[in-house]
Amino acid sequence: MEEQRRRALITGGTRGIGKGIVEWFAARNLDVAFSGRDQSAGKQVEAEIRAEGRVVHFIHADLKESGSAAELVSSAVTALGSLDILVHNAGIYPEHALAEMTLDDWHTVLDTNLTSGFLLAQAAAQHLAASEAGRIVFISSITGPRTGISGLAHYCASKGGIDGLMRALAVELAPQGTTVNGVAPGTILTESLAELYAEPGLMDSVTRIIPVGRMGSPDDIAAAVEFLSNTNAGFITGQSMIVDGGQTIPEVQGNS
Repeated sequence: MEEQRRRALITGGTRGIGKGIVEWFAARNLDVAFSGRDQSAGKQVEAEIRAEGRVVHFIHADLKESGSAAELVSSAVTALGSLDILVHNAGIYPEHALAEMTLDDWHTVLDTNLTSGFLLAQAAAQHLAASEAGRIVFISSITGPRTGISGLAHYCASKGGIDGLMRALAVELAPQGTTVNGVAPGTILTESLAELYAEPGLMDSVTRIIPVGRMGSPDDIAAAVEFLSNTNAGFITGQSMIVDGGQTIPEVQGNS
């Protein structure tokens, strides 16, 4: 009998790292549902992947909105038939200096990045328990758990929280056969990063502090997510895999 294809839900899949994970999974014959706030971009990604004969479903969702996480999981299960993998990638990082950051600014980032992860896991847990190898992978960051950036206190707190959530859920969901891990990207060349580092010479200056000599790509992150989502990765749980080209290793930045 033919083995059933693995089915995955990926949040924040319309661009950048999330889009890379969607494309990577689809190319490896997983059935994929993915979400995003930009309906036009989501439909375009969906059409491009379907043109290659892959199974993919775009679901419009804004995860900071109340009830959206549970609705997204329900829609994904309806579209796919079941669920084996949840990848929570959706996240925002607007810059706000501490003195100027409002409580609304704080909650918008925490709700989008962290609270939604809790709500998604809560809604998906029962479906993942029915899988032979349920997997949750949170996309965290080196920013927060390992490093800090001025103007991103809310983002750093949300990603540090993701790591704590990941470890607690790893313990709680282990008896049902679901593993919970994280991938912590370093500097990954996405559309947003290219805009952020548009000033001449800035991108080169950042690249120089990365020991492997280049910025990461969405594929670098997607490969790590695929590994942790694999049926053979059942003895790995509660771990955060740093994928940063060695960026956080040098004691003095800029020295190899």
